[in-house]
Amino acid sequence: MKREDALEYHEAGRPGKTEVVPSKPTATQRDLSLAYTPGVAVPCLEIARNPSDVYRYTNKGNLVAVISTGTAVLGLGNIGPAAGKPVMEGKAVLFKRFADIDVFDLELDTRDTEKFISAVKLLEPTFGGINLEDIAAPECFEIEERLKNEMNIPVFHDDQHGTAIISAAALNNALEVANKKIDEVRIVISGAGAAAMACLRLYIRMGLRKENVMLTDSKGVIYKGRNIEMTPYKEEFAVETGRRTLADALVDADVFVGLSVGGIVTQDMIRSMAPNPIVFAMANPDPEIGYEEATAARSDVIMATGRSDYPNQVNNVLGFPFIFRGALDCRATTINEEMKLAAAHALAELAKEDVPDSVLRAYSTERFSFGREYLIPKPFDYRVLLNVPVAVARAAAESGVAQKPIADYDAYRRRLEQLLGRARGLMHLVYDRARQSPKRIVFPEGDQEKIIRASKILIDEGLAHPILLVKREVVAPLLEKYHVDATKITIIDIEQAPERERYVARFHELRRRKGITLADARRILNSRNYFAMMMMDAGDADGVIAGLHAYYPATIRPALQIIRTRPNVRNVSGAYLLMFKGRMIILADTTVNITPTAEDLAEIAELTAATARRFNLEPRIAMVSFSNFGSTDHPESEKMRRAVAILKERRPDLIVDGEMQADTAVVQDVAQHDYPWSAIQGDANVLVFANLDAANAAYKLLWRLAGAETIGPILQGLAKPVHVLQRGVDVSDIVNMAAIAVIDAQEQEAASL
Repeated sequence: MKREDALEYHEAGRPGKTEVVPSKPTATQRDLSLAYTPGVAVPCLEIARNPSDVYRYTNKGNLVAVISTGTAVLGLGNIGPAAGKPVMEGKAVLFKRFADIDVFDLELDTRDTEKFISAVKLLEPTFGGINLEDIAAPECFEIEERLKNEMNIPVFHDDQHGTAIISAAALNNALEVANKKIDEVRIVISGAGAAAMACLRLYIRMGLRKENVMLTDSKGVIYKGRNIEMTPYKEEFAVETGRRTLADALVDADVFVGLSVGGIVTQDMIRSMAPNPIVFAMANPDPEIGYEEATAARSDVIMATGRSDYPNQVNNVLGFPFIFRGALDCRATTINEEMKLAAAHALAELAKEDVPDSVLRAYSTERFSFGREYLIPKPFDYRVLLNVPVAVARAAAESGVAQKPIADYDAYRRRLEQLLGRARGLMHLVYDRARQSPKRIVFPEGDQEKIIRASKILIDEGLAHPILLVKREVVAPLLEKYHVDATKITIIDIEQAPERERYVARFHELRRRKGITLADARRILNSRNYFAMMMMDAGDADGVIAGLHAYYPATIRPALQIIRTRPNVRNVSGAYLLMFKGRMIILADTTVNITPTAEDLAEIAELTAATARRFNLEPRIAMVSFSNFGSTDHPESEKMRRAVAILKERRPDLIVDGEMQADTAVVQDVAQHDYPWSAIQGDANVLVFANLDAANAAYKLLWRLAGAETIGPILQGLAKPVHVLQRGVDVSDIVNMAAIAVIDAQEQEAASL
C-alpha cells in the first residue's frame, strides 16, 4: 500500500473517516421543534423521573466511547493522542460497519492513571459502553480493572481481550485438528504485555493448566527468582525451570503464542517443537516467524498470524463489535469472563459450518473448509453477527450481569439479521411458515455444488425435502464434501427411474396434438427440467427450483408446456421484491411478458397483489406510465388506464390507481400537491409497468444503483410452484426461492381442501 494512497484516503472530501448523521427527520419546523425546544423537554423530564429511560429516549444504548491515550498505538508505540486519532476513528468505522454501533472516539492527553480514570468515569451518563484502546502496559491493567469496578457499564480493553478471545477460538479448533487436549498441552507465550496476560488467563479458563505454561519476554523465560524487569503480573506466572531462552522453552512445546516482536522465532525452533505444532505468530505487521518459513520448516505445523494475507488471521474485528452488540442489547453492567469465553466458543463453532458465497467472493476463493488453514471465521463473515452477540447476551444473563436479559433469543437473532439487511428479516417469516409443513422440492441441477449446499440448509432448517436429479455416483462425493446426510435427500437418476416410462406416456398425451411423437417424448424426457416438471405433474413432487446455469426461457418453457397456468389465469408473470431502508416495493412483470395487453396487466397486478400479501404487505397498486392520469394521450398510457378500469371491476377490494408516473406513485409530496384525489398518495408498494423493457430496467437500476436488496424472480400464475433462478445466484437465494416454493405448495394444498 502506498503512503500517498493512505493519506489521500484520510484527507479527501471531508477529512477523517466519521461524521454524525441525524436519525430523526429534520425537514420541517415541526421536526425541529420536536428535536430541540420545546419538544425536547418532554423526554428530559421523563428521564429525570426515571433515569433508566435514558435508554428509551437517547442513543446511550447504542453508543460506545473508544478512548485512548495514544501510548501504545498498533506497532507504532507511544505516538501521542492526536497521532493515534486516525486509529480510533478506524475503530469507530469497524463498530458501525460490523455491528451498527455508534461511536465517539476520545483521545485523552494524559499519562496520569488517576486523571484518566476520573475523566472516563465522568462520561458514564453519555455512553452505553467503553472501549479502551492502545493504552500502554502496565497502566492499562489498573485502568481497566478500576473502571470495571467503579462503573456500571461495560468497560473492555480490546488490546487485551480481543486478541485473547479470537486466539482462544483458534486455539480451541487447532487443538481439535491436532488431536490434542488443552489440559495436556504445553504452551509457550512470547510477550508479557496486556494481550499476553489476557490470552493466558482466558486459556486457563478454557482448561489450560497453569503449570504447563512458560511465559517469555525480551529477557528470556520468566522463571522464579528472576530479578530483571519483573512485575507482579509476570511474577504470577513465573515457573521453576532451568530453561532460560525462547529456544529452550520451545523444545517439545505443543503450542507457541507470539505477542511480541517480529522475527524472533527461527525454523530450528519450530523443528524442535512437538508433533503437529500449533504456532500463533501474531506480532504485527511482521510475525515472530513468517508463514512461509514456518510451513517450510514443518509440514505438520498449524499456523495463524495477525496478517490478512495468510490463513487463520487472528483479527480483533471478529470480537469487539459483536461482543459489545450483545452486551449493549442486554444492558450488561460489565463484560465478564463468561461472556468472553462464550464469544470464543461461538466463533470456534462457526468455523465448522459451511461458508456463504458472499464470504467466498470477498476472499476470491471457491471454498473454505474447517481444518489447518481455516480455524476461525473470516472478518467479513456476516454470520458472526448472528452468533456471537447471542452467545454473549446469553452468558451475561446466566452470569447475572444483564440488567435487561433477552427474553427470546430466536427473536433477538432475527433483530440482528435485520441489521444485515431487510431481506434476511423478511425471509424469516417465510421460513417459519415453510417449517410448518415442509414440501418436496425438485432441483434438476442436482450435480451443482450450490444446489448441494442449499439442500443441506433446507434439511438443517427443516424447510423442505430436496429431490436431486443426478446420478448417485456423481453426487456422492459432493454430499460427503459438504457433510450432507444422504438419507434425508431423494436422489433420482432420470435414465434409470422406474417412473420414467409413465412420465413419457403422460408427456406424449399432453403434447401429441402439438406434434410430439412417443419417440419425441422419450427423447425430451432426457432433459432434467422436463423430467422435474413431469414429477410435479404426477404428484411425485411439490415444487421445482431450476435455472442456476440455464437461460430463463429454457427453464420456463417446460413449465408452461406441462404445469400450465392456474384456472382463470391467462399468462404467467414474474415479480421482484425490492427492499430499501424503511420501504419495500414489488415490481412486475419483470421477467416474462414483453408487451402485455390491458387485460394482461390487470391480471399481473392481481397476481402481484397476492404475492405482496404473502410477505405481509397490504398491496397498494400503481399502474406506472410516462403519463399522469391522461396528461399525455397515447396508446400505451391508454392501455394502463384500461388496465386500472378492468382491475377495479374485477377486484374492487384492491387499492389501485393510474396511469401515473413513477414519482407520483412513490413520492408523497408529488401526489398530494397535484393529485390529492388519487387512491395512491405516493405510498404505492406494487408497481406494474406497461412492458417488460420498463419493468426489467427499473428493477435492475434500483438493485444496482440504489442498493436495493432483492428477492426473486417470483414466478406467478402457474398451476404448481415453479421458480426460475437468476443465473449464478448465491446459495442463500436458492434457499429463499425454495422456501417460497414451499409456501406456494402449502397455499395450493389448502385451497384444494
